[in-house]
Amino acid sequence: MYNYILSISAVFIGYLIVYIFKPNNQKNLKLLLAFSGAFLLAITVFNLLPEVFEDSQFAKQAGVWIMIGILLQKVLEYFSKGAEHGHIHIDKETTRIPKLLFISLGVHAILEGFPIHHTDGILIGIIIHKIPVAMILTTFLFRTEIKTPTILLFLLLFALMTPLGTFISEYFEAVQEYYKEITALVIGIFLHVSTTILFESNEGHKFNVTKLIVILAATITAYFI
Repeated sequence: MYNYILSISAVFIGYLIVYIFKPNNQKNLKLLLAFSGAFLLAITVFNLLPEVFEDSQFAKQAGVWIMIGILLQKVLEYFSKGAEHGHIHIDKETTRIPKLLFISLGVHAILEGFPIHHTDGILIGIIIHKIPVAMILTTFLFRTEIKTPTILLFLLLFALMTPLGTFISEYFEAVQEYYKEITALVIGIFLHVSTTILFESNEGHKFNVTKLIVILAATITAYFI
């Protein structure tokens, strides 16, 4: 049960940080996002990849599903405009939550919930990833004409998507039969999101020592979890 509570709490922690402290330092937020991306990537490499490739007969098939996951995430980002890794483009005059944004974030969140009960460290990785994303999402939504109750409802539904994925993977036998395929799909999604966070050229290709230290700290932390 605590897995469900923690994954839900991550979204509202991000919301409360923005609501209470109203952070304006984009540099610190980018560093937090870099930490989350590096941690998610490291957890994927250290934990999820060995799990799906331990069966040599499934290895080639796993590679296919990983590529499908990467391509699926690319499609989802076309509709979400990159909200999964901190890029949000919403009309500031809008009064409604964009449906495509909700659907794409929902699909992403449901899928990332599948391996939580089966793989060590994934829950922590998702929590660390969700907090800065929720902060960025909340910041942008507050800048629109959308009413606060609508924003809270959106965040609640978004927060429930990952536990929904975990619940489905745990209690639906039809889904459990394809657990490895779905996990490989999720690996592709995680690889796309985390590498986009880390390596997109939004800093003029300048070498950033602080960012490198943050990435190394996240990687080391993930290794020992």
